Amino acid sequence: MELFIERGFEQTTVAEIAKRAGLTERTFFRYFADKREVLFAGAGTLQEFFVSTVASAPDSAAPIDAVAAALEAAGALLQERHEYARQRQAVIAAHAELQERELIKLASLASALAGALRRRGVTEPAASLAAEAGIAVFRIAFERWINETGQADLPQLIRDSLDQLKTVTAGKLGRELPVRVPGQLRVPGRLRVPGRLRVPGRHRPGRESRRRRWPPRPAAAA
Repeated sequence: MELFIERGFEQTTVAEIAKRAGLTERTFFRYFADKREVLFAGAGTLQEFFVSTVASAPDSAAPIDAVAAALEAAGALLQERHEYARQRQAVIAAHAELQERELIKLASLASALAGALRRRGVTEPAASLAAEAGIAVFRIAFERWINETGQADLPQLIRDSLDQLKTVTAGKLGRELPVRVPGQLRVPGRLRVPGRLRVPGRHRPGRESRRRRWPPRPAAAA
């Protein structure tokens, strides 16, 4: 990671990475297919952790709650690596190919979570919906965590994001509320301008009566 920060991802070579790590290039390629994989080395471990945590959730746990338990447990593990995570994400954000690889990793995590839920007896599409929603919660909480200064708590951010998701799906956020002007009658979806209330019974001329003839018709001769 230090080399990527010092020299830039594009300029850093495999030979330089291997030398910094005290390895030969041959040894490096035993563990990594290319230098991109250095940034995603922990993806497999994280996936296994997600799956095992979902599998160990109580039988009574709802699908989304089993996923949430896995997300929070993973967040606790990542909490101590805030600076590394921030630097890693900065490198990824600067390169489209790395962003694509990150999306592939997240898709793999969602697929693994859905499989773990199906093994618990959760049917489709509930398993995939819970898994995809969980990964969306994790991604948003993770982005907030790395962008906040200070010691933000990742598990708490995950819980907050999940609560927001539940609120949105319950229909409590995002509704368009009626516009109300103080002192005016409430008309859903319509704004009343003060001083322009319609008076019942008042004659409103039709279009024809309001239309003026032009040019004016000459007055009849006396």
